[in-house]
Amino acid sequence: MSACEPNAPRKAGVVIASTRAAAGIYTDETGPIILDWLNEHGFETFPTMVVPDGEPVGAALRALLTQEPAVVITSGGTGLSPDDRTPEMTLPLLDREIPGIMEGIRRAGAAKTPLAMLSRGHAGAAGKTFIINLPGSPKGVMDGLAVLDPVIGHLCEQMEGSHGH
Repeated sequence: MSACEPNAPRKAGVVIASTRAAAGIYTDETGPIILDWLNEHGFETFPTMVVPDGEPVGAALRALLTQEPAVVITSGGTGLSPDDRTPEMTLPLLDREIPGIMEGIRRAGAAKTPLAMLSRGHAGAAGKTFIINLPGSPKGVMDGLAVLDPVIGHLCEQMEGSHGH
């Protein structure tokens, strides 16, 4: 039974893009925030994958997609530093982008800090999996999750094939 079928528990994965956290130099602070949010929304979560920036993010996303989760949330690697490549690793995996979600996240973030406009993340569908790139800061993650709050249930239903509006 696919994790995306209506009667199966929805599964979710988290990928943290941080070279320093992957090396143990820095403790990831965003993964626990995302896991708590996913659990509050009834998702069964895979263990968080903390990987270095760049190609390891793409490898982690491809590995997660083989498990057919309903949702994959990344954190980090969305800025303008040379090694911030999460959007480049995500975009080739998406069948369809959902630009309104990122527009909403950037708008909500920009109301608090103009730096939110610099986030280059994507949101979209890879098959029946929703993937979203959130920033690497705890505040940025919380702002992004707040934007997802009112739509995540309906989004998953639509991606599962339900056509209720």
